[in-house]
Amino acid sequence: MAQPADFDIEALYEALDAQRVARGMSWQEVAGAISDPFRDGPARPISASTLTGMRGRSVVEGDGVLQMLRWLRRTPESFIPGHEATAPLPEVRPGQILRFDTRRLYEAVDARRIERGMTWRAVAGEIPGVGVASLSRLSKGGRTGFPQVSRLARWLGLPLASFTRAADR
Repeated sequence: MAQPADFDIEALYEALDAQRVARGMSWQEVAGAISDPFRDGPARPISASTLTGMRGRSVVEGDGVLQMLRWLRRTPESFIPGHEATAPLPEVRPGQILRFDTRRLYEAVDARRIERGMTWRAVAGEIPGVGVASLSRLSKGGRTGFPQVSRLARWLGLPLASFTRAADR
């Protein structure tokens, strides 16, 4: 059985670059524009090197990608080949930042695990590239990255937007 397509980090980079060129912006200006909505909050701004450093990476930090997607006005699923775009990302107030709610993601995975009578090891075995330890870390909150978060949402059959929250930090 063929493995489903993953979140395409290179396609995200190319979409950012195409918008950068179309708007006549430098990478520094793009980083500023992406970070502008949460500039008055305590979140760290995205750097130009974060954007340009995505090329060739196999994993990228999830919350940063959410800000990039908001700037592009795209869904995470729009960067998964063969996957239909689903729920749009929620809007947030100025000074807030969109983050993944990893505890909610953990609870959804745990509920499905219990519903199916599975062990954590069996769940990890069904989701390529996701280990038992990374599933356990979700319960503590904190950060997650792409493509892991998209693999988890796909396993649950839910849009990634359902696992986001507006945060003041």
